Amino acid sequence: MKKSDRRQAKSDLFENADTKENSTTPVKFSGTENPRYLRAIHALRVRPVPREQLDRVAGCSNGPALIAELRALGLGKAGLPCTMVPDRDRDGCAIRRGVYSLSVTGRRAVNAWLRKRKGGA
Repeated sequence: MKKSDRRQAKSDLFENADTKENSTTPVKFSGTENPRYLRAIHALRVRPVPREQLDRVAGCSNGPALIAELRALGLGKAGLPCTMVPDRDRDGCAIRRGVYSLSVTGRRAVNAWLRKRKGGA
């Protein structure tokens, strides 16, 4: 194909983009200066955190509300999902425990915000 022919051919690179089932939802974290949120983000960057541990680490008594507020700052459920895992309570009864974690896109969004916050490249 000649160079002039390539210029005339219209590219559909972005016009006909289809969202696939396994594609990730873009996440943009707007950031925060709240110390409680920062403690929670730090813990989530290290490993998945059960709700009870999140309360202790962040210094709050309502982990789900804290997670909702972080999601509202741009992480959403796509960036900060909750997985219900089977467990047992102190009485030995079967329960499902909520464990929060940063998804790949959530981790990328937080890391991008941290780079911008620190003034790094």
